[in-house]
Formats: sequence, C-alpha cells, structure tokens
Amino acid sequence: MKSALLVIDVINDFDFPGGDELLAESRRTAPALAGLLAAARQAGEPVIYANDNLGRWHADFRRVCEHCGRPEAKGADFVRGLLPAGSDYFILKPKHSAFYASSLEPLLQHLEVRRLWLAGIAGDGCVLCTAADAHMRDYRVSVVADCTASITPERNRRALEHLRVALGQELLSAAALRQAWAEGGAGAAA
Repeated sequence: MKSALLVIDVINDFDFPGGDELLAESRRTAPALAGLLAAARQAGEPVIYANDNLGRWHADFRRVCEHCGRPEAKGADFVRGLLPAGSDYFILKPKHSAFYASSLEPLLQHLEVRRLWLAGIAGDGCVLCTAADAHMRDYRVSVVADCTASITPERNRRALEHLRVALGQELLSAAALRQAWAEGGAGAAA
C-alpha cells in the first residue's frame, strides 16, 4: 500500500487568538518533525504540505512561505526550519480539513496513496478534521503524536485520544516511523 507523509499547517504566521500558545507548543515538536521530514525524503516517501491559505486568496504556496518566514513574522524560526524541499508536494486549503475544497484528493489518487501519516498543527483542529475526512474516504491513517501540537498539551492529548478511540487511528512516534522507514524503505511501515 503506497503511503505519504501529510504535514498540516506548519507554514504558519501564528497571527490569531491563541497563536502565541500554539507557537510555543509547536516549537516543542520542531526537532521531531524536522527529523521525520528528513527521514521521509531519505526513504522516498512522498511529503505533502497541506497549508491554510491564511486568507491570502491571491497568494500561492511560495508566497505563504515567504510571508510566514519573513524575519519579523511571529514563529519565523519555526517555519524556516520546516520549509518544503524541492521534491515535496504542497496544496493550499481554505478551511480546516486538507480535503475540503483542495486538490489533495486528486494528488493522492495520482500518487496512488492509500496510507497517510499525519503531522502538524493544530491537533485538535486541522489535523483532527483532516484525519476524520481521510477516515471517511477509507484511507488508512496514523497520526505522528509527537509531531502534532495544539494550543495546550491537554487539548492535543484529547484530540489524539479521540482519533485513536473513536476512529481507530493509530498513534505512533516519529522515532518509530523513522525506524520503520530505515528498515524497509518507502511504505515499510504501511
């Protein structure tokens, strides 16, 4: 079963109520997420960035990256450490779920992906909605728990627990997924 790493909303300006708290929690995930991105690329695993358009309807993904990575932007250090590589895919989304009104599903069909590894922010918002939509579309979904953040650790824990219990989605660590890819290459952890 072909798989892909779907990274949700890490290109972010954190310019909204609760943004400071979400940035603080997101920074805790940055080392694990950076390592996961590197391992996915090394294993030949497709990496797809699904990012909010931040209400910038005239912008493309590169402009969103530039906006969020500019020196004066809140969280620019976080964003610059997680920018996509040339081989990565990216989509912009207008709402919470990466599937809603976006080109994610046609991209997944093109790549023949049926297995998704989810990571990103916010765990109790966009990650949760994307995971539920993927479940409804019969994708096999796992959430990389230590690469997912919400405004508070408690909110993140509750969201992850809901995905595990209510939707039967697997929770795993970045280290476990990196190890699986290292032992068998792309799709080994499927």
